[in-house]
Amino acid sequence: MDRGSRKHVLDWTDSPAFLDELRGLLPEVPLEIDGEVYWMPRGHASPDEGRLETFGPSWLPAHPAWRALEDWWLIHKGGANTPNWDIAVGCTIENRPGLVLVEAKAHLRELSAAGKSLGGGASPNSRQNHEHIGGAIDEACAGWRRIDPRVKISRDTHYQLANRLAFTWKLASLGISVVLLYLGFTGDEGIRNVSDPFADDADWQRAFGNYVENSFPVDLVGGRFEFAESPAWVLSRSREVLSHSPPPGQHNSRPESVEAKVGVIEKDFELIADVSDNS
Repeated sequence: MDRGSRKHVLDWTDSPAFLDELRGLLPEVPLEIDGEVYWMPRGHASPDEGRLETFGPSWLPAHPAWRALEDWWLIHKGGANTPNWDIAVGCTIENRPGLVLVEAKAHLRELSAAGKSLGGGASPNSRQNHEHIGGAIDEACAGWRRIDPRVKISRDTHYQLANRLAFTWKLASLGISVVLLYLGFTGDEGIRNVSDPFADDADWQRAFGNYVENSFPVDLVGGRFEFAESPAWVLSRSREVLSHSPPPGQHNSRPESVEAKVGVIEKDFELIADVSDNS
């Protein structure tokens, strides 16, 4: 059952207002989303998250970045994946191919400080991938440190943050403009049995700042960076949930679309008409 940020991502991407609202969260980015826009997930009916080695070729098949990105991250690709993205949107930024990549959170426990784990029974291929990923993050860290020497990302702590920042750097280095958006969903009172929900934007920004402070200086958030002439942004925004997470064990609630409401009204009129015809 989807609760927390997973539910809110699907609720939001289900909404007809999703793309307009996404643009509204990114006023500093010269973002163009055309009629052929490709994004994942597409709401509850198409909930799969995007991985860039598959998302990228589906969105922009001729670009060489996708194979280079996968090779950079993995030695052994069978049974292994690059990171999943809560939301991925293909677009144009500053007249270049661009991606908006969203990492969504709804409560404090979703901000994990854990490093990348490797079990004692891991296969030789998994161990080699583990070391290779560490090297890729170290390379990305060196790239970020050319912007600011305070950046310290590592495979062994705050791994989720590290891989997001690493992919942002690498994509820009490969000619893909990138917006990395950390998005706090606020007000989900249904998730209190798991952890404290983010109450409002100030609460989210405080939690996010505490989370990144030892890896990525908070004063860099909101800036425009450039790698290999491609721009990149790291942004932190919040939005209120469309509906609360259901209690554990209950059916997931989801906002009722305008189309669904119209359908109910039309059905009611049909029933009234049937009664009138038969009376």
